[in-house]
Amino acid sequence: MYGIGIDVSQATLDVAVHEQAFRQFSNDKRGFVRLIQWLKQWPITQVVLEASGGYERAALEALHEAGLPMVRINPARARRFAQATGRAAKTDRLDAAVLAQMAQLLPLTRYVPPAPWQRRLAEFAQCRRHLVQMRVSEMQRLRQLTDPVLITIKQRHLAQLSEDLKQLDKAIAEQLAAQPGWKNIGTLKGAGPILVSTLACELPELGTLGSKAITSLVGLAPMNRESGTWQGKRSITGGRAVVREALYMAALTAIRYEPRLRDFYATLKAKGKASKVALVAVMRKMLVILNARKRDAEAALVCT
Repeated sequence: MYGIGIDVSQATLDVAVHEQAFRQFSNDKRGFVRLIQWLKQWPITQVVLEASGGYERAALEALHEAGLPMVRINPARARRFAQATGRAAKTDRLDAAVLAQMAQLLPLTRYVPPAPWQRRLAEFAQCRRHLVQMRVSEMQRLRQLTDPVLITIKQRHLAQLSEDLKQLDKAIAEQLAAQPGWKNIGTLKGAGPILVSTLACELPELGTLGSKAITSLVGLAPMNRESGTWQGKRSITGGRAVVREALYMAALTAIRYEPRLRDFYATLKAKGKASKVALVAVMRKMLVILNARKRDAEAALVCT
């Protein structure tokens, strides 16, 4: 049995069979067909690829639908594995070989495709992020204008963007309300539809893992830095940036309006913690609370 590693770029897929073979395919439907056909000659344990800013999604779906045991990992985990195995050099071919070695040696969590409602919600969430970015850019341009005609045009465009965001927020809330396991998650102040939709799309493991595992997955688990008698500051690293960004914005609201999180933040500040450190701790606590709520909601559904 062989582990398969795929290094993904916008145009190509560099594929390694552990200590056996290497080949490059185009990152499109034609390339997927050829890759699937080529892999049939190998008995496969699992196929590992990195999350690559969305460039991996089409290949991931195509190979999964072909019945291959797919795994998508965080790039930071692959880098740590490469460092641990003494692979300092970095090329597409070497990256594929590292992923193939991971596939060969490590028991990894298999990819589970999102449900249709999650796909739709992900499209909504992505569209919302783009609209927000567009609105920020337009507001910055508006501040630089002096001509009344151009100012009116920009203001009209901003008003339309705001209306589009309202409609999108309503659609997101309706999607979440239709899912029994998710509709009551957002009762925690700060955990609005945007955070909950992000968790539903980007963190399907919510409610299935323990507190330490879920915070580590998102990149909110503090990492120790120690050597002998030396002790460095603990820090967070890696994980799912999109989820962290959503939790950050939610935490800013929570420390103002959610009593227990407001008190938790104030206690940390009183102990001398920096504002950023205290806010990250609030993000972590929010995630743990939401993870427990999702677990309990799923358990209640099973019992009914």
